[in-house]
Amino acid sequence: MRRDGVTRDVAAQATPSKRRVLFASLIGTTIEFFDFYIYATAAVLVFPSLFFPADDPASSTLQSLATFALAFFARPIGSAVFGHFGDRVGRKATLVAALLTMGLSTVAIGLLPTHAQWGVAAPALLALCRFGQGLGLGGEWGGAVLLATENAPPGKRAWYGMFPQLGAPFGFLLATGSFLLLTGLLDEADFMAWGWRLPFVGSAVLVFLGLWIRLSLTETPAFQRVLDRQARVAMPMAEVLRRHPRALLLGTVSALATFVLFYLMTVFALSWGTSRLGYARETFLWLQMAGVLLFAATIPLSALYADRVGRRRMMVAATVAIMAFGLLFQPLFAAGHAGSTAIFLALGLGIMGLTYGPLGTILAELFPAEVRYSGASLAFNLSGIFGASLAPYIATWLAERHGLGAVGLYLSAAALLTLAALWKVPGQPDDS
Repeated sequence: MRRDGVTRDVAAQATPSKRRVLFASLIGTTIEFFDFYIYATAAVLVFPSLFFPADDPASSTLQSLATFALAFFARPIGSAVFGHFGDRVGRKATLVAALLTMGLSTVAIGLLPTHAQWGVAAPALLALCRFGQGLGLGGEWGGAVLLATENAPPGKRAWYGMFPQLGAPFGFLLATGSFLLLTGLLDEADFMAWGWRLPFVGSAVLVFLGLWIRLSLTETPAFQRVLDRQARVAMPMAEVLRRHPRALLLGTVSALATFVLFYLMTVFALSWGTSRLGYARETFLWLQMAGVLLFAATIPLSALYADRVGRRRMMVAATVAIMAFGLLFQPLFAAGHAGSTAIFLALGLGIMGLTYGPLGTILAELFPAEVRYSGASLAFNLSGIFGASLAPYIATWLAERHGLGAVGLYLSAAALLTLAALWKVPGQPDDS
């Protein structure tokens, strides 16, 4: 009896606290999204002139946005690679490897030569590093969501699942804040010559912090039960495609409007606002940061509501709001003055938080534990391809030819597809 008691005490001490688990899920996605967003910001403000010089600025911007899209096509590959090991080896080791992949790729971008120095090799290397970013994020998100939701007590799965989701606004605030700080401290020549590199190289500090936190974790209870039952499958991704294609399709389309909305409100809005609407870079970044604060605030609100009334019901309400917001896209954004733009960004990013909060939990619940890492990651990242990778490019093309109203209709159409998928998502499962 004494030995059993000692064993239980040791196990209790070895098990990380809930707060450590939640912090580990949050810090990892914050780092990953920081890395991802500094690229998105630089793709609009810096890379067109340094890596894709052309006589037509619009062509340079479109080429730069094409490399931005490349990471989204790498993310499903990351889902397959890291998902395989996440479902076979465990969540902890896989999350460490994903963070390293993303971090090394980001630091390398900050050290790259420009087109003026290396010619066409420079954008080729930039594309390769961007692919590495996508590969790492493809494995990061799913593992972080599972780390949180598989440790959640009954009745709080959406609340726990929203902590890694908070990494998106926190990472955006860090990324945008770093560019604002550099813009304030450096003149334009120094910023373009070397200042833009600092956020990329500096991300190494955050990566080391994330690794230190994650190396102290143990496996999630759900994955431990898979090990105890000897229920691991040989090829998790193949199992997802063969036995769970409907869940994969529903998950992919359920996240579609979320991705379209976010990358319209960040990458496209920044590009259009600083080029066509004449905003100074600093002014628009401050407006975006104010909107992202509302994004961060509505994520926990939506999670609380989702645990009370159901994840699907919360997502349906948020998607209807996205559809309605698409109709306001042109009148608010096209007005071109700070007041209407601030309202535009606050509404769009506030709604983004409402849809983003329960999204991770919904996708995780679509798949059984033995293939959950692979299934949830693949659904999320496939949706990134269809909803986000080309969204800034498509929106720019639509706006130049048909006006901002067409961009709003594009968003509303994506929301309609998501709404149709959500009606088919199974009801909220038991939390036990």
